[in-house]
Amino acid sequence: MASLPNSFNANKQLKEEFVSNLTGSSFIQIFFLLAVVPISMALRHSIHSCRPIDYCVTETSLKKDDNLSVASKSLWACIATIAVDFIIIFLPMILFFTVLAKWAIPGSILLFFLFFSIAAKRFFSSSNSEEGHRSLRTIISSYRVATMIMTCLCILAVDFRIFPRENAKTETYGTSVMDLGVGSFVVANAIVSRQARNVLSMNWKSALKSISPLIILGFGRLVTTAGVDYQVHVGEYGVHWNFFFTLAGVSILTSITNVPPKYCGILGSLILIGYQCWLNHGLNVYLLSNERGPDIISQNKEGFFSLFGYWGMYLLGVYLGYYLFFTNRSDAMMRSNTTTFVKVWLISLLLWLLTVLLDRYVERVSRRMCNLAYVTWVLALNLQDIVDSKCKYALMVHGDSSIADMLLGGLMISDYVPGSKISSLEVAFDRNLLASFILANMLTGMVNLSINTLFVSSTPALLILIVYALTLSMIVGTADFYGLRLKFW
Repeated sequence: MASLPNSFNANKQLKEEFVSNLTGSSFIQIFFLLAVVPISMALRHSIHSCRPIDYCVTETSLKKDDNLSVASKSLWACIATIAVDFIIIFLPMILFFTVLAKWAIPGSILLFFLFFSIAAKRFFSSSNSEEGHRSLRTIISSYRVATMIMTCLCILAVDFRIFPRENAKTETYGTSVMDLGVGSFVVANAIVSRQARNVLSMNWKSALKSISPLIILGFGRLVTTAGVDYQVHVGEYGVHWNFFFTLAGVSILTSITNVPPKYCGILGSLILIGYQCWLNHGLNVYLLSNERGPDIISQNKEGFFSLFGYWGMYLLGVYLGYYLFFTNRSDAMMRSNTTTFVKVWLISLLLWLLTVLLDRYVERVSRRMCNLAYVTWVLALNLQDIVDSKCKYALMVHGDSSIADMLLGGLMISDYVPGSKISSLEVAFDRNLLASFILANMLTGMVNLSINTLFVSSTPALLILIVYALTLSMIVGTADFYGLRLKFW
């Protein structure tokens, strides 16, 4: 009976070795690969047939016998819309993150010029150039969804050989696409958090209610992975720690301090500087060593100590969200503002410069420790992905930009396109972000326990990823059509 759990995952050790001892890729490679995501989404926003899923709600017929047929037609309309969204948004990501990874730079250029040809035609043919402007709330929602769907794709793709090893998580130091996952999640939550919106009325009861789902999910993942002997890379978080415990820990620390958003930047900076000094004075050697003591902290040293980095990152994200998007703005005033985008673009440039200096002279970027260079790198990329291309487009119109500048990825590139709309796929994911991530993890586990991903050739692996992503999109879209929401608070 002792050998029974091993039958669930006979190649556990091989799969763990497959994602171990990796060094990542360069800033430039990651930059152009990530550009595929916002450009694909901007391309979908600019197409006339893009319709919000709300337009596909079931209509009430006057005839009782017609109810079923009307509902069926509406559902199929939504499924068809989600399928189109999948082809334009998800499919390019799957291809360029796997079999076309070496063509990411020309691919992002091609997608950009395809978008530009559509945008230019619509821009100059529109009688009202303001009709395409969307609220910042919608823009940030698109950014959060982009982070989620990229994460959902990578957590399964990394188990196949068609996913380049330089894009998988690094072992100690370095940068990769997957290294951005947990950091981007923290930043995305911070920017639109209650603290960033200056809503500080949450009491301990409310705080525990909001944190409890993360703790439950953390223990649920721990139990299920142990129960089926699922592969776990111990060097990522530790023996028992996981992503959900990190999010819960950040929430607990933030609730305890309960600092006003205008001071979060100061507190976050002090925490990060202090943590980096601690790392430079020997903590990094301890965290990167393979030795572990019997106590719970030593067993989970990466997850426990990296909390300081993620907490500081969260506080900086709160301050940036408050300063850039919510200061002196009501929900009705959350409109696209060029001044705001220029500010964010400049902050992103400063963070990029700081990242290069820290990486070279203080300590190299390390997701495993969540050091200061990692925090500035994640913040720089996330801010850039929100707004950079809108500023570049404005500069381009006045002749002050280059082709290289135009390629700076950002979800706001479509904001100047008249009539641009958020896609149905984004709406569906945005309404169920946590549920989407849980479902993606379940599907990933099912695939890994059903087939030996290490020995799947390129074409079948690509087909599996496409079916997986399409299944995820259809389930999330259908759930949203029927009004299903997974919310704990």
